[in-house]
Amino acid sequence: MVDHVDTNRRSAIMRAVGTKHTGPELIVRKAAHRMGLRFRLNVKELPGRPDLVFPRWKIVLFVNGCFWHRHLNCKYATTPKSNRKFWNAKFSRNVKRDAENTASLKKMGWTVITLWQCEVRTIDAATARLTKHFKRRPIERTGVRRKTTRSR
Repeated sequence: MVDHVDTNRRSAIMRAVGTKHTGPELIVRKAAHRMGLRFRLNVKELPGRPDLVFPRWKIVLFVNGCFWHRHLNCKYATTPKSNRKFWNAKFSRNVKRDAENTASLKKMGWTVITLWQCEVRTIDAATARLTKHFKRRPIERTGVRRKTTRSR
């Protein structure tokens, strides 16, 4: 199969793929927020800059693209036909880096969750996946504020 765009255009397209605030990540964030989960984004002090960090639970979450992170047996984890040597090396580095980051985070005492792009295509799917990992929530404040009367 031949690519339908020229090499320079393909390079520009691939360079434009973002690493933060991707579609799947936004879906997971919206689902987590609807569940009442609060998190921090892309914490640079942690290995791999996890997409979502839940400090209260000491959980980090990565929302991985199936193509870039090589989701096994996934239809989205295709390999481009041209320049296979480059792509195979790139994918190998990505997978190795993911494993190193996961190992480092676990050594630091964090629970690491990886959600895949194909698993979280809708908010309902993302909610279902998150529910599996956040069954036991810590005791939280009720969020109810006491009304006070002000004297004027």
